[in-house]
Amino acid sequence: MQLEETRDALNKFAKYVIQQSRSNLSKSGKNVSKELYNSLGYDLNVSKNSFSLSILMEDYGVFQDKGVSGTEKKYNTPFKYTNKRPPASAFSNWVVRKGLKGTRDAKGRFVSRKGLMFAVANSIFKKGIKPSMFFTTPFQKAFKDLPEELILSFGLDLERFIDFTIKDNLKK
Repeated sequence: MQLEETRDALNKFAKYVIQQSRSNLSKSGKNVSKELYNSLGYDLNVSKNSFSLSILMEDYGVFQDKGVSGTEKKYNTPFKYTNKRPPASAFSNWVVRKGLKGTRDAKGRFVSRKGLMFAVANSIFKKGIKPSMFFTTPFQKAFKDLPEELILSFGLDLERFIDFTIKDNLKK
C-alpha cells in the first residue's frame, strides 16, 4: 500500500472514530461539561515502514468508555473501586450543571451542594460507572472497514491496536 493511501485510510479512520465518539457522548448524556467531547482528537504520523496513530482524550475518557466496577455493582471492566472513593470535590461543577442545587431529601430538608457532592461520590463508589463504549464501538466498526491490505501489511490486530492506542494516550 502506498504512503499516501495509508495516510488517507488512517485519516478517514481517525476522523470517523472521533466523530462517532462525540456523537455517542452527546446521545448518552455524558457530555455535561463538553470537556471530554472537546478533548477528542488524534495525532497521525505515517512513514514508509510504519505509522503511529494516537487517539487523544481526557484521561477519564477511558473510564467512561470501559466503565468502572463499584463495590456493590460489578461490570466487565479492568477498572474497579476497592477502598479509595472518588473525591467529592470532583463533582462540584457537575452538580450545578445537572441542576441539582436546592434539592431536598425525603423528609423535605434542604440538602447542601456539599452534601450532594458527597452523595454522588458515594453512589459512584458503590455502583461504579457503567461502560458506555462511546469510543470502543466506533473504533471496532472503523477497524473492520480499514483496507485489508493495510491490516495485512502492518499485521494489525484489533485488541492490540486498541490497547496500544489507549495506553499510549494515558502516558501523555
